[in-house]
Amino acid sequence: MSSFEQSPSTRAEPRTALRRRAFLGVIALLLFTSLGCNAIGNAISEATAPLREATATPQLLPVATAAAQPLLTEQATSAAAVVPAAADAATLALAGDTALIDTGLIDAAGLDIAERRNISVYEAVSPSVVNINTQVLVQDYFGVVPEEGSGSGFVLDTAGHILTNYHVVENAQQIEVSFSDDRVLSATVVGLDAHNDLAVLQVQAEASTLIPVTLGSSADLQVGQWAIAIGNPFGQFDRTLTTGVISALDRTLESSDGRTITGVIQTDAAINRGNSGGPLLDSSGRVIGINSAIFSPTGSNAGVGFAVPVDTIRRVLPDLLQLGYYRHPWLGLSSGYTLSAGLAEVLQLPQSQGILVVQLDAGGPLEQAGVRGAQTQTLIGNRRAYVGGDLLLQVNGRPITGVDDLESYVESNFAVGDVVTLRLLRDGQEYDATVTLGEQPR
Repeated sequence: MSSFEQSPSTRAEPRTALRRRAFLGVIALLLFTSLGCNAIGNAISEATAPLREATATPQLLPVATAAAQPLLTEQATSAAAVVPAAADAATLALAGDTALIDTGLIDAAGLDIAERRNISVYEAVSPSVVNINTQVLVQDYFGVVPEEGSGSGFVLDTAGHILTNYHVVENAQQIEVSFSDDRVLSATVVGLDAHNDLAVLQVQAEASTLIPVTLGSSADLQVGQWAIAIGNPFGQFDRTLTTGVISALDRTLESSDGRTITGVIQTDAAINRGNSGGPLLDSSGRVIGINSAIFSPTGSNAGVGFAVPVDTIRRVLPDLLQLGYYRHPWLGLSSGYTLSAGLAEVLQLPQSQGILVVQLDAGGPLEQAGVRGAQTQTLIGNRRAYVGGDLLLQVNGRPITGVDDLESYVESNFAVGDVVTLRLLRDGQEYDATVTLGEQPR
């Protein structure tokens, strides 16, 4: 049996254990000054005993009620008798932290770099985060009744524009925005984009009272970097900060209009109902996304939250501010079959990846470029299939794997008016078609 496999009570102590004993010796010295010789004797005895593995079983914390308050106060008083109240540099030096203070790893209050950074981010950004309360008229058994909702948002500029999620204000008849200084202002809708779950509101407020956020970038995010969320969970706990990491990138979400939002950020920072529309931040306090959804069997945070990336916000925002809606780029493909090896074999097609064009929107960009839809129909088993159309293989040299892939790629990378080159296959011959993207009909 090697030394690394021995039980904790019998194996030779590693260097970290010796350091731990030295630290306990320092603690014993502190206890001597406050508790006397008997206490120091007990501390030394404890310090020289063999190290043990923790065996405590995790337990749920009790709810802090009014009846429990005297016990909590008594415990706090007892703890204060053992631990010196002052946390100044002199006290920390006695605990061996002078070197850490000198290096800047901790400050005189005992806060490390990560804690100071979180505090700085919160102090800088929390005044920009708002609580959004809505009233929606809904139909129930007794007729039309008002229903209240709550979400989060954040200030974009000193003109009073506020960004939130589309689903936070969807169909709202009344919207109120609460600020960190307890102001409550009525808001109007400036722009909506259901597909990307974004909405811009506006309030009438003095420019000097509005603190805009700083928009960052989501193009170079990495899994594992810090993620900070600020919002109003459950509509009750204003400007709550939670921290975590970026858990994954390039996730997809289904929006309220049934289309796919791409490039979504996944994080384990706690996000609950009411956090929707709040900012997801990097460790410098820059917005990297807008918190939009969670995955949870219970409806509460389960460590899987999703945020629409800030690069999507940057792309959509100008249209929302100027037009009130986003102009989605459009090819004019009404329907098509996503190819697979099996379908290609049955239809005797020379390619097994791409889109078999079935129907084009009348007057759309593809039709104007001369792309051909289905020419005839056939039976595959007991199902009717439309065949004879062009095979769409690539957009600007990028292979296309299917209909959803085509829509997502065009939506995320191009704008109305952009010119793209399509590689298609017709009657066994490949050809290129130049297409100017139109605006998707609303």
